[in-house]
Amino acid sequence: MQRSPVGQLADEQGIPVLTPVSLRDPAFQEGLAAWAPDCIPVVAYGNLVPADLLAAAPHGWINLHFSLLPAWRGAAPVQWSLLHGDEVTGASTFLIGPGLDDGPVFGSFTERVLPSDTAGELLSRLATHGSSLLAATLDGIEAGELSPVEQSDLGLSLAPKLSSDDARVRWTDPWVGVDRRIRATTPDPGAWTTLGAERVKLSPLVLRAPEEAPSLAPGQIHVSKAAVWVGTASRAACLDQVQAAGRKQMSARDWARGVDLLGASFQ
Repeated sequence: MQRSPVGQLADEQGIPVLTPVSLRDPAFQEGLAAWAPDCIPVVAYGNLVPADLLAAAPHGWINLHFSLLPAWRGAAPVQWSLLHGDEVTGASTFLIGPGLDDGPVFGSFTERVLPSDTAGELLSRLATHGSSLLAATLDGIEAGELSPVEQSDLGLSLAPKLSSDDARVRWTDPWVGVDRRIRATTPDPGAWTTLGAERVKLSPLVLRAPEEAPSLAPGQIHVSKAAVWVGTASRAACLDQVQAAGRKQMSARDWARGVDLLGASFQ
């Protein structure tokens, strides 16, 4: 176990920190009541706040959520945005209620999704810009100048946490689906496939011109002088970095040199 960066900074500044396993922990609730907070900002908590705690602060609990609500309510909004090929996403601040990310919204901003974005890269940008949005929201609440607006049901979508099975590459998907799944699950939970009985982790694909891709069946592996290709339901995908079980991550070409891939396919 390691102290989080937020915890480290709080320690350095002499700010007390509570680290309950659950918000229902009586000791945590007593500590929170003793602080008598005016407002409670929440970032990346991932669970519902117990209904009896929602009144713990006069101005409530304010969540920074990494989507343009009501799109992608849930624990993995960035991953689902990439998985579904959104060209624009963003972040929102809203007043937490008893439901799942359905409270009224204070503010939001938009962020363009780059063709090469992984979930980690996109989340990093959203977090950087989102910190300014959260600070501005708290300032507006303190000044009495900001009121939340109820969410519409139009465009509502859900983003539950992705499992390891969700990160398994489906080679029977077209190239674009394979590309999105790998980027959406990088770095967590991590895209993977199998070669025989062995699990192989994959980094995002190399973007190559479609005319360079050989004709391959879904999952079929082809090693050329310059690249390692895998067939999809449309055009072949070009691998970049590969990590076999118990090995370090390496280039696909270096990995291919140590494996018998004649007639091999990923499953």
